[in-house]
Amino acid sequence: LMLIHQCYNDYYGTYRAMERAYKEDKLKAIGLSNFMPDRYVDIASWVEIKPMVMQLETHVFFQQKEERKWLNKYDAQLMSWGPLAHGIDKIFNNKTLVELSEKYNKSAAQVALKFLTQENIIVIPKSTHKDRMAENFNIFDFEINADDINKLRALDTGKSDIVNFRDA
Repeated sequence: LMLIHQCYNDYYGTYRAMERAYKEDKLKAIGLSNFMPDRYVDIASWVEIKPMVMQLETHVFFQQKEERKWLNKYDAQLMSWGPLAHGIDKIFNNKTLVELSEKYNKSAAQVALKFLTQENIIVIPKSTHKDRMAENFNIFDFEINADDINKLRALDTGKSDIVNFRDA
C-alpha cells in the first residue's frame, strides 16, 4: 500500500506515478491520507485507478461518518490512523467503553478496535509494548451486538481533538 500523505504540491503527478507502479505490480494498493471528501472526489474524477484506500484519523470519538458516505460511493476503504485516539486517556476511561469492556471481558482498547473493524474500517494500532500489540490482535473472538454498536456510535463528536487539516 502506498499513500499520498496530504494534498499539497503536485499530488496529481505523485498519484500518476503511483498508478504506474501499481500497473507494474510493484504495489498492491494505492490511496490517499488526510484528503477531505472534496479533494478525494476531485482526484478520483481525473485518474485511471481510483484511490482504493483513504487513511484518516478515525476512532470511536471521531468516526468520519460523512467521509465514509463518500468513500462508500467510490468503493474506497477507510483506514484508521489513530484508532485508539492516540492513547488519550478518555479512550481508556470512557464510561461506555469501560462498561462494554467488562461485558465482553476485553479491554477498552479491544472494544474500540473491534467497533472499528465491525464498521468495516481497517485498523493498524500503534504500540511499542509487546503485550499491547498481542492484545490489539486479540479482537477476532467476539462480536459487539447491535445495541452496543449503537452506544459506541453515539460517542462520535464529529471532530478531532488532535488536528484539523482544514486549519493547516
